[in-house]
Amino acid sequence: MPRPFCRRRIQGFPAAPVFKPAGVPLRDLEEVVLALDEYEAIRLADLNGLYQEQASEEMGVSRTTFSRIVDAAHRKIADAIVHGKAIRIEGGPVIEEGPVTGTDRRPRCCERHAKQKG
Repeated sequence: MPRPFCRRRIQGFPAAPVFKPAGVPLRDLEEVVLALDEYEAIRLADLNGLYQEQASEEMGVSRTTFSRIVDAAHRKIADAIVHGKAIRIEGGPVIEEGPVTGTDRRPRCCERHAKQKG
């Protein structure tokens, strides 16, 4: 039986859920779907300039998981830019929260973690 999948913490949703090449109707384009956790990883690492360790703590995942998320996001964005595809940002295993504060930095992203805390 696989390990339960924990939701990743995000701090908000994108201002625009779809990006596309100019001058081409969306219905004529292939789409790449960027999950919300991938969007959050790009925001933290590339826009905010956080190191992977810091960014992984903000999302409530391990550093290696964060690395896999951001690598997948970079590949999807590169595919869209190089091949002229639209990027749709939606879905994924996420929970909207603010950044982690205080000394307790353990993720509580699913029932399993919540039970361990309580």
